[in-house]
Amino acid sequence: MKRSSDIRTLTFAAVCLALAMVLPFLTGQIPEIGKRLSPMHIPVLLCGFICGWPWGLAVGFIAPLLRSVFFGMPALFPDAVCMMFELAAYGFLAGLLYRLLPRRFWAVYAALVCAMIGGRIVWGIARYFLLLSRGSTFTFNLFLAGAFINAVPGIILHIVLVPPIVLALEKAGLADPARH
Repeated sequence: MKRSSDIRTLTFAAVCLALAMVLPFLTGQIPEIGKRLSPMHIPVLLCGFICGWPWGLAVGFIAPLLRSVFFGMPALFPDAVCMMFELAAYGFLAGLLYRLLPRRFWAVYAALVCAMIGGRIVWGIARYFLLLSRGSTFTFNLFLAGAFINAVPGIILHIVLVPPIVLALEKAGLADPARH
């Protein structure tokens, strides 16, 4: 029984990684829309919720690097490198917080919002140090604009889309949050 569960988790993680590669193509023709909707974030968040924090962290860390290497977007430095840390934090925090919170409807939303805030803070820290290493500056205003103001459409999309998917998968018996 445990082996079957492990195979299911591995399969879900692989599907989430594949979705992280493919979803940006939906908005890729218009880069400004793609940046604002953050389609790569959705499968990483789902992976954290459904597969648990170790898989969410791994998929989040790997997805931007693979997408950059295979498709050239996001640009490897500094975008993909910063996203690797941001999405790893998304997957980690979504999975960990969801595991720790009581099994209530609101827990999905609470874990999601905390994961998004934490991931954006990690993105800002990574961006700051990467740009500092190149002699550039990254001000607090640039952080607010990049992490929150310009990302409002994506934040709304994630809050509207991710929790119903997680709850539907649980209701269908395809995800058991107690096993993480």
